[in-house]
Amino acid sequence: MASTVTHNNEVVQDPPAVQWLLSSPKAAWIWLVLRVWLGYQWIEAGLHKIHNPAWVDTGVALKGYWENAVVIPEAGRPAIAFDWYRGFIQMMLDAEAWTWFAPLVVYGEIIVGIALILGIFTGISAFVGGFMNWNFMMAGSASTNPMLFVVAVGLIMAWKVAGYIGADYFLLRAIGTPWRGVPVQQPVPQAKPVAL
Repeated sequence: MASTVTHNNEVVQDPPAVQWLLSSPKAAWIWLVLRVWLGYQWIEAGLHKIHNPAWVDTGVALKGYWENAVVIPEAGRPAIAFDWYRGFIQMMLDAEAWTWFAPLVVYGEIIVGIALILGIFTGISAFVGGFMNWNFMMAGSASTNPMLFVVAVGLIMAWKVAGYIGADYFLLRAIGTPWRGVPVQQPVPQAKPVAL
């Protein structure tokens, strides 16, 4: 694996505090608090929608949200700043995708929340949640999304320890990762002095 090397031939390292925060099991307590808080936010958002037929049956709540987002006002700024994203949302509207996408949003929010609280594949769960936050922000809905997105990015970066106090403690040991890990270095036994 290639490393970044300075002109003095020294490998560039992360600051020790960052190494500790992203890799030390002792930092897992910090990530536990953030992970559970973020999971609760997702579950709460999903539960507000799950009993609403406009979200889970017809999807018209999402349709209305998308219709408002694609509007370009005569004065002021549109909710969606990027034309390519507005085109994407318009394509979803034209395809009547709200009928299947709205329940996907609702159940996705709840599943991400449960996975985060339990610490199940924390990095992946945080990525899915962060991707939802990113889409909400791209559609012009700031609300709490920027804060939730920042916490999700932190959990993604700390994926090795963010779920350490949770199901990932067992899952990562049992399943591992799709890429090869580095073998643990065993201490070399010291030879005992021989008495003459």
